[in-house]
Amino acid sequence: MRVLICCEFSGIVRDAFKAKGHDAWSCDLLPTEREGQHIQGDVLDILNDGWDMILAFPPCTYLCVSGIRWIGHPKHPNRRELQRQAIDFFMAFINSKAPKVVVENPISIMSTKYRKPDQIIRPCMFGDDSNKATCLWLRKLPKLKPTNIIEPGRHISASGRSWDKWFFDTSLISNLAERSKARSRTFQGVADCMAATWG
Repeated sequence: MRVLICCEFSGIVRDAFKAKGHDAWSCDLLPTEREGQHIQGDVLDILNDGWDMILAFPPCTYLCVSGIRWIGHPKHPNRRELQRQAIDFFMAFINSKAPKVVVENPISIMSTKYRKPDQIIRPCMFGDDSNKATCLWLRKLPKLKPTNIIEPGRHISASGRSWDKWFFDTSLISNLAERSKARSRTFQGVADCMAATWG
C-alpha cells in the first residue's frame, strides 16, 4: 500500500508503516529527522498523486481551542486570516482523493467548523507517558483500540497546581521552534497502533 504521512518530519509514523511492509512516505516543509523516504516540500503538490492512504497531521497553531483567545488580539492582527488558511489546509486532506484518510489534531475548532472527530485518543492509552487529547477524523478506517493503558505522569507545582508532565517538560524548551517540534512528534505507541490497525 502507498501511504503518505503528511506534515511529518520525525519519520515516526512513516517508519511504523514501513516496518509493516508498506511503501510509506513522509512529507513536510522541514527535512526528516531520520533517514527514510521523505519529500521536503508542500504536501498539497503531491496530495492527489494516487496514494492508497493519507495520514495528515496539519499544524494546530491556528486551530486548537487554546489559541482562540488570540483572535482579534492587537498583537496578532492577522490571526483570523491565518486561522482561515489553516481550516482550508485541514479540509484539503479531508477532501483528498485517497480512499482511506486520517486527519489528526488536538481538541480544535474543527469539531464545529467541520464535524466532531470519529475518535479522541490519548497517548497513555498506548503506553506513552502523556494524557494529551488527540482527535482523529477517519475515512474508511476503524477506530484505534488501546494497547497499553498507563497512568501518565503529572507535574505538581509548589502551589499544588497540576499539569501533564509531558506538556510541562516540553514547556521548559526555551527555543520556540524546538518546543513546537517536540510537541508535534507522534508518540511511538500511537504510531505503532496506527500501523498495526490500518496497515
